[in-house]
Amino acid sequence: MTAAGAVPAERAQAALRIDLAAIQNNWRLLRDRVAPADCAAVIKADAYGTGLEHVAAALANAGCSSLFVAQIDEGLRARAALASALPRARLFVLNGLAGEEAHARACADADLVPVIGCDEDAALWAGEAKRLGKPRQLALMFDTGMNRLGFDRRRAGKIAAWLAGAPLLRPVLVASHFIASQAPQDARNALQIERFEELRRAFPGAPASLANSSGVFLPQQPFYDQVRPGYALYGGNPTPGAPNPMAAVVRLEAAILQIREVEAGETVGYDGRWTARRTTRLATIGVGYADGLPRSATGTDSEAGGEGFVAGERCPIVGRVSMDLTVIDVTDVAPGSLAPGARVELLGDHIGVDDLAARSGTIGYEILTNLGRRYARSYVSGTGAHDRAKGSARA
Repeated sequence: MTAAGAVPAERAQAALRIDLAAIQNNWRLLRDRVAPADCAAVIKADAYGTGLEHVAAALANAGCSSLFVAQIDEGLRARAALASALPRARLFVLNGLAGEEAHARACADADLVPVIGCDEDAALWAGEAKRLGKPRQLALMFDTGMNRLGFDRRRAGKIAAWLAGAPLLRPVLVASHFIASQAPQDARNALQIERFEELRRAFPGAPASLANSSGVFLPQQPFYDQVRPGYALYGGNPTPGAPNPMAAVVRLEAAILQIREVEAGETVGYDGRWTARRTTRLATIGVGYADGLPRSATGTDSEAGGEGFVAGERCPIVGRVSMDLTVIDVTDVAPGSLAPGARVELLGDHIGVDDLAARSGTIGYEILTNLGRRYARSYVSGTGAHDRAKGSARA
């Protein structure tokens, strides 16, 4: 199935395929790991660049009924996407109400659940419940070390007392967020769990949530009543340094536009940062930083950058990644496999999201959320051969 508004395949220079079945299977793996806790799903930032509407529907069909977005407009999009499949989905807005009455009304009208972490938003939501004259659900976010969003954990008792005097407000979740759950031995994980245990005592009976993707794999198993995975659903590795338990979701391939040969001593790209050390065959592809390939994937004389995978060979990016074009060294590829139109894998079986990120000096989250608008974007609901192979390796 082709995404609405996508570049038609016959006119695109690169194709992005998103495997919805892999997202569903990743969610099921996490669900089974944390049972009987509820496994929600984070679909903020356009479902980490993979398409909010498609992903929300796929997750609903897999059995996920609680989803988290960052902003209210994302919540409105998710509500519309789930109008038929899951009209009573619980949709949480992580960034709250931004201190705006219009945000509070939009949340109430769409039956979204704001995640409240400051007095101003709390007062706005209480006012909205009073205006409507009916109960309103909310989640409470407490800071346990991130120092980003959330009430000071030491105010938990005062917040609980305030809620007791606001009979129209119904807390359906008490939450916090890990700083370093991707590092299981980091002592701050245990400290945050201790702080969370303490603050949640002020809300007896209220469901609790602390774990993100990596938190699901911590040895303490801080699952509580609900976990909130995001990155892992989209194929990112929640256990850095260990094999990735998640199935690949995105596959990005670009067509070769031109092949040329250069002699030793020739440079490639802007500023001539890479110099051929031998007679070198180069392939230019129509993907650049405007399409989400990081400029930092540049390969220079002193530093390796990203790679493409062509006809069984990993081929380094050479020279600067430019806005629309990138050059790779295909000298070691059999010449018979090279011609304009041949495909170069940038993400997929052989080059994972975390692999490209590491070679670009960034994180896989940034790779996913920057996936470009000029790809021929398609969705598959069945598992392709490359994912079957990965599944066999895990069995």
